[in-house]
Amino acid sequence: MQVSREDPGARSALRSGLRKDLDSVRRMHRLIAPWLPEPRTEDVERAYYAIAAMIAAQPRSALAVPADGPLQPDEELAATGRAGRRRASLGAAFAAAVTEGPGREKEMRVGTAESRLNLLTRQSVNGLHRHLPSAVGYLRSLGVEVDWAQLLDDLGDWRKHSGRISRTWLQDFYRVLGKKLAQQADEADETELTGESTPAPATP
Repeated sequence: MQVSREDPGARSALRSGLRKDLDSVRRMHRLIAPWLPEPRTEDVERAYYAIAAMIAAQPRSALAVPADGPLQPDEELAATGRAGRRRASLGAAFAAAVTEGPGREKEMRVGTAESRLNLLTRQSVNGLHRHLPSAVGYLRSLGVEVDWAQLLDDLGDWRKHSGRISRTWLQDFYRVLGKKLAQQADEADETELTGESTPAPATP
């Protein structure tokens, strides 16, 4: 599955697979099939198609080209096994949507992030495939990075390990959120103390 300038219809073909099952994505097969691992379960196969569709469905503003050239969705999926890759769960992405929001045109409130994340953690495999695209699309519209390789792993393992994955998402959310809010509070206190220690200008 390559989204490239030489194949302008590829991105449209990938987007067409959002929220669809494997028997309803005929346009995607030529793009996804070469990247499927062997052996694989149907859940893993479905995860590849779903993640590819979500990558292709990102807002155009989110498809920035890196300095060393464009990173295609196939490369992002292949990054699963890259050594030294920093892995971030979806919970960390939701925390970033809250903590990095101030100062942007858009931001996500803590309550909204909690509600969306908790909704996802309560889903079956089919429910997660149904709700995940809108949640991820919202994150990307805010400029929040999503670790596609980690999400691919989580989605493929959801049926067997949803409890562990959900726990990780929630723990990462509150850990990152708490750390960032504490840092912001410390910075505010330091700014306040600095302001108090600065002598007032002399009056003429």
